[in-house]
Amino acid sequence: MELARPATEADRAVMASLLRGALDEARRQRGGALLAGTTSPNDLMAEWTSRGAPVARFVGLFDQAVVGLGVVSAFARPGASKRSGRIECCYVEGAARGVGVGSALMEAMVRWCRDLGCGDIDALALPGDRSSKQRLEAAGFTARLLTLNRRLD
Repeated sequence: MELARPATEADRAVMASLLRGALDEARRQRGGALLAGTTSPNDLMAEWTSRGAPVARFVGLFDQAVVGLGVVSAFARPGASKRSGRIECCYVEGAARGVGVGSALMEAMVRWCRDLGCGDIDALALPGDRSSKQRLEAAGFTARLLTLNRRLD
């Protein structure tokens, strides 16, 4: 059973809805208002694609319904010989959590970064968001301040 796949233009509306849920959830957490700001889902998706850096969007599936969203980008870290990846968003609807969709999205984003030749990948966890931090560490990321990092080579 497929749990994650690249997003298509047909997924745009459900992706905006999922991103709205992710932003709302982030705003309720300590430090989340600073991270999420007042940006709308459509503005945020447009920002991710307008940076000129490679970006990939994935959707997470449960019973063939789209219930999750993953967005990852690649960027040049000053002084590094390889690009770095950055998980911009990894979100699964509350009712669909705990069945592997988030892990499938995470692995799809890591695979994309590895295939692109990135040397590492970063993901943000908000202060006090223990479940995100634990999930990222379980996926091989290590804490560097509040940014979690996973080596790809």
